[in-house]
Amino acid sequence: MFVMSSGDLVNLIIISIGIGICGMSILQVSFGARLSKQVTIYFQLFFTTLFLYIANHLARQLLQGNSSAAAGIAIRAVTYLEFIASGTMAWLFSLLTLNVSKSEKTKSLNKVLFAALICHVLIMTVSQFTGLCYTFDSENFYHRSGGYLLSNLSIFFMLLLDIYLLIRYRNNFNSHIKPAFWIYILAPIVAMAFQAVSGTIQLIILATIVAAVFMSRVIMRDLMNKYEEQEKTSARIGAELTMATDIQASQLPRLFPAFPNIPQIDVFASMTPAKEVGGDFYDFFLVDESHIGLVMADVSGKGIPAALFMMISRVLIKSRLQNGESPGKALESVNDHLCENNETGLFVTVWVAVLDIHTGKGIASNAGHEHPAIRKAGGKYELVTYKHSPAVAAIEGIGFKEHEFELAPGDSLFVYTDGVAEATNAQNELFGTERMLEVLNRNPDAMPQAVLSGVMDGINEFVAGAEQFDDITMLCLRYNGG
Repeated sequence: MFVMSSGDLVNLIIISIGIGICGMSILQVSFGARLSKQVTIYFQLFFTTLFLYIANHLARQLLQGNSSAAAGIAIRAVTYLEFIASGTMAWLFSLLTLNVSKSEKTKSLNKVLFAALICHVLIMTVSQFTGLCYTFDSENFYHRSGGYLLSNLSIFFMLLLDIYLLIRYRNNFNSHIKPAFWIYILAPIVAMAFQAVSGTIQLIILATIVAAVFMSRVIMRDLMNKYEEQEKTSARIGAELTMATDIQASQLPRLFPAFPNIPQIDVFASMTPAKEVGGDFYDFFLVDESHIGLVMADVSGKGIPAALFMMISRVLIKSRLQNGESPGKALESVNDHLCENNETGLFVTVWVAVLDIHTGKGIASNAGHEHPAIRKAGGKYELVTYKHSPAVAAIEGIGFKEHEFELAPGDSLFVYTDGVAEATNAQNELFGTERMLEVLNRNPDAMPQAVLSGVMDGINEFVAGAEQFDDITMLCLRYNGG
Protein backbone atom coordinates (compact mmCIF):
# COMPACT_ATOMS: atom_id res chain seq x y z
CA MET A 1 0.00 0.00 0.00
CA PHE A 2 1.30 3.43 -0.95
CA VAL A 3 1.73 5.55 2.21
CA MET A 4 2.87 9.22 2.19
CA SER A 5 3.98 11.04 5.31
CA SER A 6 3.40 14.73 5.90
CA GLY A 7 7.09 15.36 5.12
CA ASP A 8 6.78 13.49 1.84
CA LEU A 9 3.72 15.55 0.97
CA VAL A 10 5.59 18.81 1.62
CA ASN A 11 8.47 17.57 -0.53
CA LEU A 12 6.05 16.64 -3.30
CA ILE A 13 4.58 20.14 -3.23
CA ILE A 14 8.03 21.76 -3.26
CA ILE A 15 9.20 19.62 -6.16
CA SER A 16 6.00 20.18 -8.15
CA ILE A 17 6.29 23.93 -7.71
CA GLY A 18 9.93 23.72 -8.75
CA ILE A 19 9.05 21.83 -11.93
CA GLY A 20 6.43 24.46 -12.78
CA ILE A 21 8.87 27.33 -12.14
CA CYS A 22 11.51 25.71 -14.36
CA GLY A 23 8.98 25.21 -17.14
CA MET A 24 7.86 28.84 -16.96
CA SER A 25 11.47 30.00 -16.89
CA ILE A 26 12.26 28.03 -20.04
CA LEU A 27 9.26 29.59 -21.80
CA GLN A 28 10.19 33.09 -20.67
CA VAL A 29 13.78 32.72 -21.81
CA SER A 30 12.68 31.28 -25.15
CA PHE A 31 9.89 33.70 -26.01
CA GLY A 32 9.57 36.52 -23.51
CA ALA A 33 13.02 38.04 -23.21
CA ARG A 34 15.05 39.91 -25.80
CA LEU A 35 18.36 38.15 -25.27
CA SER A 36 21.18 37.22 -27.57
CA LYS A 37 21.08 33.74 -29.10
CA GLN A 38 24.03 32.58 -26.98
CA VAL A 39 22.47 33.77 -23.69
CA THR A 40 19.08 32.30 -24.62
CA ILE A 41 20.59 28.88 -25.37
CA TYR A 42 22.56 28.95 -22.11
CA PHE A 43 19.54 29.62 -19.89
CA GLN A 44 17.40 27.17 -21.86
CA LEU A 45 20.00 24.49 -21.15
CA PHE A 46 20.42 25.59 -17.52
CA PHE A 47 16.71 25.45 -16.65
CA THR A 48 16.19 22.27 -18.65
CA THR A 49 18.93 20.62 -16.60
CA LEU A 50 17.40 21.95 -13.37
CA PHE A 51 14.01 20.65 -14.55
CA LEU A 52 15.48 17.18 -15.19
CA TYR A 53 17.22 17.19 -11.81
CA ILE A 54 13.99 17.96 -9.94
CA ALA A 55 11.82 15.67 -12.10
CA ASN A 56 14.12 12.68 -11.61
CA HIS A 57 14.27 13.39 -7.89
CA LEU A 58 10.47 13.39 -7.83
CA ALA A 59 10.37 10.12 -9.77
CA ARG A 60 12.76 8.55 -7.25
CA GLN A 61 10.56 9.67 -4.37
CA LEU A 62 7.46 8.17 -5.98
CA LEU A 63 9.11 4.89 -6.94
CA GLN A 64 10.59 4.16 -3.50
CA GLY A 65 8.86 1.33 -1.71
CA ASN A 66 7.71 -0.42 -4.90
CA SER A 67 9.47 -3.76 -4.83
CA SER A 68 8.72 -4.80 -8.41
CA ALA A 69 11.57 -5.50 -10.84
CA ALA A 70 10.38 -2.81 -13.25
CA ALA A 71 10.32 -0.25 -10.44
CA GLY A 72 13.85 -1.29 -9.49
CA ILE A 73 15.14 -0.68 -13.01
CA ALA A 74 13.28 2.65 -13.24
CA ILE A 75 14.42 3.98 -9.85
CA ARG A 76 18.04 3.18 -10.60
CA ALA A 77 17.79 4.96 -13.96
CA VAL A 78 16.19 8.15 -12.60
CA THR A 79 18.65 8.26 -9.68
CA TYR A 80 21.56 8.03 -12.08
CA LEU A 81 20.08 10.82 -14.24
CA GLU A 82 19.44 12.92 -11.12
CA PHE A 83 23.12 12.79 -10.14
CA ILE A 84 24.24 13.48 -13.72
CA ALA A 85 21.92 16.50 -13.86
CA SER A 86 23.24 17.85 -10.55
CA GLY A 87 26.82 17.67 -11.88
CA THR A 88 25.80 19.29 -15.16
CA MET A 89 24.12 22.15 -13.27
CA ALA A 90 27.32 22.76 -11.32
CA TRP A 91 29.29 22.72 -14.58
CA LEU A 92 26.92 25.17 -16.30
CA PHE A 93 27.05 27.56 -13.35
CA SER A 94 30.86 27.40 -13.33
CA LEU A 95 30.92 28.18 -17.04
CA LEU A 96 28.76 31.23 -16.41
CA THR A 97 30.95 32.37 -13.52
CA LEU A 98 34.06 31.90 -15.64
CA ASN A 99 32.55 33.81 -18.55
CA VAL A 100 31.51 36.79 -16.40
CA SER A 101 34.85 36.84 -14.58
CA LYS A 102 36.71 37.48 -17.87
CA SER A 103 39.65 35.50 -16.52
CA GLU A 104 42.81 35.49 -18.60
CA LYS A 105 42.89 31.70 -18.09
CA THR A 106 39.43 31.08 -19.54
CA LYS A 107 40.51 28.51 -22.14
CA SER A 108 42.52 26.37 -19.72
CA LEU A 109 39.87 26.60 -16.97
CA ASN A 110 37.20 25.55 -19.47
CA LYS A 111 39.18 22.36 -20.04
CA VAL A 112 39.53 21.81 -16.28
CA LEU A 113 35.79 22.23 -15.76
CA PHE A 114 34.99 19.83 -18.57
CA ALA A 115 37.40 17.29 -17.08
CA ALA A 116 35.64 17.67 -13.71
CA LEU A 117 32.28 17.00 -15.37
CA ILE A 118 33.62 13.89 -17.13
CA CYS A 119 35.06 12.70 -13.80
CA HIS A 120 31.65 13.15 -12.17
CA VAL A 121 29.92 11.17 -14.92
CA LEU A 122 32.48 8.34 -14.62
CA ILE A 123 32.09 8.13 -10.83
CA MET A 124 28.31 7.99 -11.07
CA THR A 125 28.46 5.42 -13.87
CA VAL A 126 30.71 3.16 -11.78
CA SER A 127 28.40 3.66 -8.77
CA GLN A 128 25.40 2.66 -10.89
CA PHE A 129 26.83 -0.84 -11.29
CA THR A 130 28.83 -1.25 -8.06
CA GLY A 131 26.87 0.66 -5.40
CA LEU A 132 29.92 2.84 -4.70
CA CYS A 133 27.88 5.96 -3.79
CA TYR A 134 24.37 4.65 -3.20
CA THR A 135 22.38 1.40 -3.08
CA PHE A 136 18.75 0.24 -3.01
CA ASP A 137 17.34 -2.39 -0.69
CA SER A 138 14.84 -5.11 -1.58
CA GLU A 139 11.97 -2.61 -1.29
CA ASN A 140 13.82 -0.21 -3.61
CA PHE A 141 14.49 2.35 -0.92
CA TYR A 142 17.48 4.62 -1.56
CA HIS A 143 20.50 4.44 0.80
CA ARG A 144 23.84 6.23 0.72
CA SER A 145 26.97 4.07 0.57
CA GLY A 146 30.38 4.55 2.06
CA GLY A 147 31.63 6.29 -1.06
CA TYR A 148 28.77 8.80 -1.19
CA LEU A 149 31.13 11.76 -0.81
CA LEU A 150 32.66 10.83 -4.17
CA SER A 151 29.35 11.74 -5.84
CA ASN A 152 29.91 15.36 -4.75
CA LEU A 153 33.68 15.48 -5.29
CA SER A 154 33.61 17.14 -8.73
CA ILE A 155 30.71 19.39 -7.72
CA PHE A 156 32.62 20.53 -4.63
CA PHE A 157 35.71 21.20 -6.78
CA MET A 158 33.69 23.32 -9.22
CA LEU A 159 32.12 25.16 -6.29
CA LEU A 160 35.57 26.05 -4.92
CA LEU A 161 36.60 27.27 -8.36
CA ASP A 162 33.47 29.47 -8.49
CA ILE A 163 34.35 31.01 -5.13
CA TYR A 164 37.92 31.62 -6.30
CA LEU A 165 36.71 33.38 -9.46
CA LEU A 166 34.23 35.52 -7.52
CA ILE A 167 36.97 36.67 -5.16
CA ARG A 168 39.88 36.90 -7.63
CA TYR A 169 37.91 38.77 -10.32
CA ARG A 170 35.39 40.54 -8.07
CA ASN A 171 35.88 43.83 -9.94
CA ASN A 172 34.60 42.21 -13.15
CA PHE A 173 31.25 41.36 -11.52
CA ASN A 174 29.05 44.44 -11.40
CA SER A 175 27.20 45.36 -8.22
CA HIS A 176 23.90 44.00 -9.57
CA ILE A 177 24.89 40.44 -10.39
CA LYS A 178 27.65 39.75 -7.85
CA PRO A 179 25.20 39.10 -4.95
CA ALA A 180 23.16 36.77 -7.18
CA PHE A 181 26.20 34.55 -7.78
CA TRP A 182 26.99 34.39 -4.06
CA ILE A 183 23.35 33.57 -3.22
CA TYR A 184 23.35 30.70 -5.72
CA ILE A 185 26.52 29.29 -4.12
CA LEU A 186 25.59 29.80 -0.46
CA ALA A 187 21.82 29.12 -0.49
CA PRO A 188 22.11 25.29 -0.86
CA ILE A 189 24.81 25.20 1.85
CA VAL A 190 22.62 27.13 4.28
CA ALA A 191 19.64 24.96 3.33
CA MET A 192 21.70 21.85 4.03
CA ALA A 193 22.34 23.05 7.57
CA PHE A 194 18.64 23.72 8.16
CA GLN A 195 17.69 20.40 6.59
CA ALA A 196 19.85 18.62 9.13
CA VAL A 197 17.50 20.03 11.76
CA SER A 198 14.20 19.83 9.85
CA GLY A 199 14.68 16.23 8.81
CA THR A 200 13.04 15.06 5.63
CA ILE A 201 11.95 18.42 4.09
CA GLN A 202 13.90 18.97 0.87
CA LEU A 203 15.10 22.49 1.65
CA ILE A 204 18.13 22.03 -0.62
CA ILE A 205 15.91 21.66 -3.68
CA LEU A 206 13.83 24.66 -2.63
CA ALA A 207 16.94 26.79 -2.06
CA THR A 208 18.44 25.71 -5.37
CA ILE A 209 15.27 26.63 -7.29
CA VAL A 210 14.90 30.03 -5.62
CA ALA A 211 18.58 30.90 -6.00
CA ALA A 212 18.66 29.77 -9.64
CA VAL A 213 15.57 31.79 -10.58
CA PHE A 214 16.84 34.85 -8.71
CA MET A 215 20.26 34.62 -10.36
CA SER A 216 18.80 34.20 -13.84
CA ARG A 217 16.39 37.13 -13.37
CA VAL A 218 19.17 39.43 -12.18
CA ILE A 219 21.48 38.49 -15.05
CA MET A 220 18.74 38.76 -17.68
CA ARG A 221 17.58 42.10 -16.25
CA ASP A 222 21.16 43.36 -16.40
CA LEU A 223 21.49 42.20 -20.01
CA MET A 224 18.15 43.79 -20.89
CA ASN A 225 19.28 47.10 -19.38
CA LYS A 226 22.41 46.95 -21.49
CA TYR A 227 20.33 46.11 -24.54
CA GLU A 228 18.05 49.09 -23.90
CA GLU A 229 21.07 51.36 -23.50
CA GLN A 230 22.44 50.05 -26.78
CA GLU A 231 19.09 50.76 -28.45
CA LYS A 232 19.14 54.33 -27.14
CA THR A 233 22.69 54.74 -28.37
CA SER A 234 21.77 53.31 -31.77
CA ALA A 235 18.80 55.65 -32.01
CA ARG A 236 20.99 58.62 -31.15
CA ILE A 237 23.62 57.59 -33.68
CA GLY A 238 20.87 57.06 -36.26
CA ALA A 239 19.56 60.57 -35.64
CA GLU A 240 23.08 61.99 -35.94
CA LEU A 241 23.66 60.07 -39.18
CA THR A 242 20.39 61.42 -40.57
CA MET A 243 21.47 64.92 -39.66
CA ALA A 244 24.90 64.29 -41.21
CA THR A 245 23.19 63.06 -44.39
CA ASP A 246 21.13 66.25 -44.55
CA ILE A 247 24.22 68.39 -43.96
CA GLN A 248 26.13 66.45 -46.59
CA ALA A 249 23.36 66.87 -49.16
CA SER A 250 23.04 70.59 -48.38
CA GLN A 251 26.68 71.12 -49.36
CA LEU A 252 26.04 69.99 -52.94
CA PRO A 253 24.51 72.31 -55.57
CA ARG A 254 20.79 71.55 -55.74
CA LEU A 255 19.24 74.55 -57.48
CA PHE A 256 18.19 73.84 -61.05
CA PRO A 257 18.43 75.09 -63.72
CA ALA A 258 22.00 75.54 -62.57
CA PHE A 259 23.07 78.30 -64.96
CA PRO A 260 19.93 80.01 -66.30
CA ASN A 261 21.98 82.82 -67.84
CA ILE A 262 24.31 80.47 -69.72
CA PRO A 263 22.36 78.94 -72.61
CA GLN A 264 25.38 77.02 -73.90
CA ILE A 265 24.95 74.26 -71.28
CA ASP A 266 22.28 72.36 -69.37
CA VAL A 267 23.41 70.53 -66.22
CA PHE A 268 21.58 68.27 -63.82
CA ALA A 269 22.96 66.12 -60.98
CA SER A 270 21.58 63.94 -58.20
CA MET A 271 22.74 61.86 -55.26
CA THR A 272 20.59 59.10 -53.79
CA PRO A 273 22.26 58.21 -50.48
CA ALA A 274 22.34 54.72 -49.04
CA LYS A 275 21.33 54.14 -45.41
CA GLU A 276 24.69 55.25 -44.09
CA VAL A 277 26.33 58.59 -44.65
CA GLY A 278 28.59 58.08 -47.62
CA GLY A 279 31.43 59.83 -49.36
CA ASP A 280 29.97 60.43 -52.83
CA PHE A 281 29.84 63.98 -54.09
CA TYR A 282 29.37 65.93 -57.26
CA ASP A 283 30.01 69.58 -58.03
CA PHE A 284 29.72 72.07 -60.86
CA PHE A 285 30.67 75.72 -60.76
CA LEU A 286 32.00 78.56 -62.86
CA VAL A 287 35.78 78.73 -62.90
CA ASP A 288 35.60 82.05 -64.74
CA GLU A 289 33.27 83.65 -67.28
CA SER A 290 34.26 81.15 -69.98
CA HIS A 291 34.87 77.90 -68.12
CA ILE A 292 32.86 75.54 -65.96
CA GLY A 293 34.31 73.02 -63.52
CA LEU A 294 32.77 69.53 -63.25
CA VAL A 295 33.53 67.07 -60.43
CA MET A 296 32.32 63.54 -59.69
CA ALA A 297 33.97 61.74 -56.75
CA ASP A 298 33.64 58.87 -54.31
CA VAL A 299 35.45 58.64 -50.95
CA SER A 300 36.38 55.18 -49.70
CA GLY A 301 34.48 54.02 -46.66
CA LYS A 302 31.20 55.06 -45.07
CA GLY A 303 29.97 57.03 -42.12
CA ILE A 304 30.98 60.33 -40.59
CA PRO A 305 34.74 60.05 -41.39
CA ALA A 306 33.99 59.56 -45.11
CA ALA A 307 31.53 62.48 -45.08
CA LEU A 308 34.11 64.79 -43.49
CA PHE A 309 36.77 63.63 -45.94
CA MET A 310 34.31 64.28 -48.76
CA MET A 311 33.64 67.87 -47.72
CA ILE A 312 37.34 68.63 -47.34
CA SER A 313 38.10 67.10 -50.76
CA ARG A 314 35.29 69.04 -52.42
CA VAL A 315 36.42 72.39 -51.02
CA LEU A 316 40.06 71.76 -51.96
CA ILE A 317 39.28 70.67 -55.54
CA LYS A 318 36.96 73.63 -56.15
CA SER A 319 39.40 76.17 -54.74
CA ARG A 320 42.31 74.81 -56.83
CA LEU A 321 40.31 74.91 -60.06
CA GLN A 322 39.01 78.40 -59.33
CA ASN A 323 42.59 79.49 -58.69
CA GLY A 324 43.33 78.64 -62.30
CA GLU A 325 45.00 75.25 -61.95
CA SER A 326 44.30 72.62 -64.60
CA PRO A 327 42.46 69.42 -63.53
CA GLY A 328 45.68 67.36 -63.28
CA LYS A 329 47.56 70.06 -61.34
CA ALA A 330 44.56 70.62 -59.06
CA LEU A 331 44.43 66.91 -58.17
CA GLU A 332 48.18 66.88 -57.59
CA SER A 333 47.89 69.75 -55.08
CA VAL A 334 44.86 68.19 -53.38
CA ASN A 335 46.58 64.81 -53.22
CA ASP A 336 49.64 66.24 -51.44
CA HIS A 337 47.42 68.10 -49.00
CA LEU A 338 45.23 65.10 -48.16
CA CYS A 339 48.19 62.73 -47.78
CA GLU A 340 49.47 64.83 -44.87
CA ASN A 341 48.46 63.14 -41.61
CA ASN A 342 45.98 60.83 -43.36
CA GLU A 343 45.83 58.46 -40.39
CA THR A 344 42.43 57.09 -41.38
CA GLY A 345 43.82 55.80 -44.69
CA LEU A 346 40.88 57.19 -46.65
CA PHE A 347 41.21 58.05 -50.34
CA VAL A 348 38.93 59.46 -53.00
CA THR A 349 38.39 58.52 -56.64
CA VAL A 350 37.75 61.62 -58.73
CA TRP A 351 36.75 62.55 -62.25
CA VAL A 352 37.30 66.27 -62.74
CA ALA A 353 37.09 68.43 -65.85
CA VAL A 354 37.18 72.04 -66.97
CA LEU A 355 35.02 72.85 -70.02
CA ASP A 356 35.18 75.96 -72.20
CA ILE A 357 31.51 76.83 -72.57
CA HIS A 358 32.13 78.77 -75.79
CA THR A 359 34.19 76.21 -77.72
CA GLY A 360 33.16 72.91 -76.12
CA LYS A 361 36.81 72.00 -75.56
CA GLY A 362 37.69 70.50 -72.24
CA ILE A 363 40.44 68.95 -70.17
CA ALA A 364 39.70 66.05 -67.82
CA SER A 365 41.67 64.05 -65.27
CA ASN A 366 40.54 60.69 -63.93
CA ALA A 367 41.94 59.57 -60.57
CA GLY A 368 40.77 55.96 -60.30
CA HIS A 369 37.14 56.82 -61.04
CA GLU A 370 34.50 55.29 -63.31
CA HIS A 371 34.78 55.84 -67.06
CA PRO A 372 32.56 58.70 -68.29
CA ALA A 373 30.02 58.20 -71.07
CA ILE A 374 29.69 60.65 -73.99
CA ARG A 375 26.93 60.80 -76.52
CA LYS A 376 27.55 62.58 -79.82
CA ALA A 377 24.60 64.46 -81.35
CA GLY A 378 22.36 61.97 -83.14
CA GLY A 379 24.34 59.01 -81.75
CA LYS A 380 24.37 56.81 -78.66
CA TYR A 381 26.13 56.98 -75.32
CA GLU A 382 29.49 55.21 -75.26
CA LEU A 383 32.11 54.82 -72.55
CA VAL A 384 35.28 56.86 -72.97
CA THR A 385 38.00 54.57 -71.59
CA TYR A 386 41.62 55.36 -70.94
CA LYS A 387 44.21 54.51 -68.29
CA HIS A 388 43.41 56.06 -64.94
CA SER A 389 45.72 57.77 -62.51
CA PRO A 390 45.76 56.48 -58.90
CA ALA A 391 43.09 57.67 -56.49
CA VAL A 392 43.67 60.93 -54.65
CA ALA A 393 45.27 60.56 -51.18
CA ALA A 394 46.48 57.04 -52.01
CA ILE A 395 50.11 57.86 -52.93
CA GLU A 396 51.91 61.05 -51.98
CA GLY A 397 53.87 63.13 -54.49
CA ILE A 398 52.46 61.75 -57.76
CA GLY A 399 51.21 63.47 -60.90
CA PHE A 400 47.84 63.03 -62.58
CA LYS A 401 47.34 62.57 -66.31
CA GLU A 402 45.13 64.91 -68.29
CA HIS A 403 42.98 64.09 -71.31
CA GLU A 404 41.54 66.52 -73.84
CA PHE A 405 38.02 66.15 -75.15
CA GLU A 406 35.63 68.25 -77.20
CA LEU A 407 31.84 68.52 -77.21
CA ALA A 408 29.91 69.66 -80.27
CA PRO A 409 26.45 71.22 -80.09
CA GLY A 410 23.94 68.53 -79.09
CA ASP A 411 26.55 66.32 -77.39
CA SER A 412 25.97 65.04 -73.84
CA LEU A 413 28.31 63.95 -71.06
CA PHE A 414 27.33 61.50 -68.30
CA VAL A 415 29.48 60.82 -65.21
CA TYR A 416 28.61 58.72 -62.15
CA THR A 417 29.94 56.85 -59.14
CA ASP A 418 30.28 53.09 -58.73
CA GLY A 419 26.93 52.96 -56.91
CA VAL A 420 25.30 52.99 -60.37
CA ALA A 421 27.17 50.06 -61.90
CA GLU A 422 27.28 48.13 -58.60
CA ALA A 423 23.57 48.36 -57.77
CA THR A 424 22.64 44.77 -56.86
CA ASN A 425 19.42 42.78 -57.16
CA ALA A 426 18.15 39.97 -54.94
CA GLN A 427 20.13 37.41 -56.99
CA ASN A 428 23.33 39.32 -56.16
CA GLU A 429 23.74 40.41 -59.79
CA LEU A 430 25.30 43.80 -60.58
CA PHE A 431 23.53 46.40 -62.70
CA GLY A 432 26.80 46.93 -64.58
CA THR A 433 27.89 49.45 -67.20
CA GLU A 434 26.30 47.50 -70.06
CA ARG A 435 22.83 47.83 -68.53
CA MET A 436 23.62 51.46 -67.71
CA LEU A 437 24.41 52.19 -71.38
CA GLU A 438 21.31 50.30 -72.47
CA VAL A 439 19.16 52.49 -70.20
CA LEU A 440 20.92 55.66 -71.35
CA ASN A 441 20.29 54.77 -74.96
CA ARG A 442 16.58 54.14 -74.53
CA ASN A 443 16.18 57.88 -75.01
CA PRO A 444 19.63 59.20 -75.93
CA ASP A 445 18.38 62.64 -76.92
CA ALA A 446 16.77 63.33 -73.53
CA MET A 447 17.66 66.41 -71.53
CA PRO A 448 19.94 65.94 -68.47
CA GLN A 449 17.19 65.72 -65.84
CA ALA A 450 15.30 63.12 -67.88
CA VAL A 451 18.54 61.21 -68.45
CA LEU A 452 19.14 60.83 -64.70
CA SER A 453 15.51 59.92 -64.05
CA GLY A 454 15.71 57.26 -66.75
CA VAL A 455 18.86 55.71 -65.27
CA MET A 456 17.33 55.72 -61.77
CA ASP A 457 14.19 54.06 -63.10
CA GLY A 458 16.32 51.43 -64.79
CA ILE A 459 18.21 50.74 -61.56
CA ASN A 460 15.01 50.49 -59.51
CA GLU A 461 13.52 48.14 -62.07
CA PHE A 462 16.61 45.96 -61.93
CA VAL A 463 17.12 45.79 -58.15
CA ALA A 464 13.36 45.32 -57.55
CA GLY A 465 13.44 46.59 -53.99
CA ALA A 466 16.74 44.98 -52.91
CA GLU A 467 18.61 46.92 -50.24
CA GLN A 468 21.00 49.61 -51.50
CA PHE A 469 24.48 49.53 -50.00
CA ASP A 470 26.10 52.44 -51.81
CA ASP A 471 25.23 55.98 -52.82
CA ILE A 472 24.01 56.46 -56.39
CA THR A 473 25.40 59.75 -57.71
CA MET A 474 25.10 60.99 -61.30
CA LEU A 475 25.69 64.14 -63.36
CA CYS A 476 24.69 64.86 -66.92
CA LEU A 477 25.71 67.87 -69.02
CA ARG A 478 24.30 68.71 -72.43
CA TYR A 479 26.32 71.09 -74.57
CA ASN A 480 24.15 73.38 -76.67
CA GLY A 481 26.99 75.36 -78.29
CA GLY A 482 27.50 79.10 -78.35
